[in-house]
Amino acid sequence: MARKQNDDLLIEDELAAAFLNDDSSAPAPDLQQAQQSSASEDQGWSESEDDFPGQLAVDVYETEEQLIVKARTAGVNKDELDVSISDGILTISGTMSSSDEQDATNWHIQECYWGEFSRTLALPVPVKEDEVGAVLKDGVLTISFQKVKQEQAKKITIQ
Repeated sequence: MARKQNDDLLIEDELAAAFLNDDSSAPAPDLQQAQQSSASEDQGWSESEDDFPGQLAVDVYETEEQLIVKARTAGVNKDELDVSISDGILTISGTMSSSDEQDATNWHIQECYWGEFSRTLALPVPVKEDEVGAVLKDGVLTISFQKVKQEQAKKITIQ
């Protein structure tokens, strides 16, 4: 369905109206509320961010025989990692800690995530859950699963 040029202008006007109230000199109520809450917070993490563990980024790929899951876990001791699998669901969790925080008196930039993290994902192919290997090397956790061999579909002759 083709749109007329005037319809595009109407959509842009509706979009602008959604963000502006009648008094265009005052910020929209949602923006005002966001500015007030941001001004009242410290420069550290907000309380709502502390309630949820960080999420771990992963790479998942296949070879002929295996399914491989890799995750960057730099700075995490293997004793602080918990890796489990149940019914095709893999969970990796742990804690990234920085010992420097106690000495800091004034943060200038804080971009690194420190604290608990967790990642749960459904594996994309069936694997042998009892044939798994996990290695932590150079800050990268590599988990290797043996794939379950899927039988090839057999052609059925219709008579």
